[in-house]
Amino acid sequence: MKASKLPDVTLYLVTDRRLAGNRPLTEVVQQAVAGGVTMVQLREKECSSREYLELALALKKLLPPGTPLIINDRLDVALAAAADGLHLGQNDLPPEVARRYLGPGAIIGLTVERPEQLAAAENLPVDYLAISPVFPTPTKTDTGPAWGLEGLALARKKTQHPLVAIGGINETNVAGVIRAGADGVAVVSAICAAPDPELAARKLRQLIEEARNRFK
Repeated sequence: MKASKLPDVTLYLVTDRRLAGNRPLTEVVQQAVAGGVTMVQLREKECSSREYLELALALKKLLPPGTPLIINDRLDVALAAAADGLHLGQNDLPPEVARRYLGPGAIIGLTVERPEQLAAAENLPVDYLAISPVFPTPTKTDTGPAWGLEGLALARKKTQHPLVAIGGINETNVAGVIRAGADGVAVVSAICAAPDPELAARKLRQLIEEARNRFK
């Protein structure tokens, strides 16, 4: 029931148009991918369904082969845009329902905010878990307490799913996150708010790869 091929979650961009300022979202995403982003999640909470779909189609058109487009929350938009997958929160559609509509080849991710949710996620038809938030973050306030690096390391021991760390991750702490057991990191402001998204992504990617090499 999982995707036929596990996604490369190394550097996962979650979009935020407010942080991008006056720059078009397509421009920010294109630069970020050029810098080493491996997955892109379109996250929109306030726009209309039509605008959400138009943004999804625009991103799908510019992303190179092998860089999945994931839609946050909205199954209808994911289907209409023929996106590569869907990311769900604890209060969104059940993963079983999403899998039924998206099929076995889609990428489905699930946010995990508390340790007790890890056990429940083990038998769900998802392809990765997002541990949120690892550190306190102003871009997402409706979450539980921060996991910290110790909590992330504990999560790594309790699940076989690929783990994506999200929340307050930047150049200063990304290496520690990888060493704690994350398979990849999801970032919002570290790239969307950066003056040069390509350079920001390249630096993060380099730090991730260096941490992985030391961890081996």
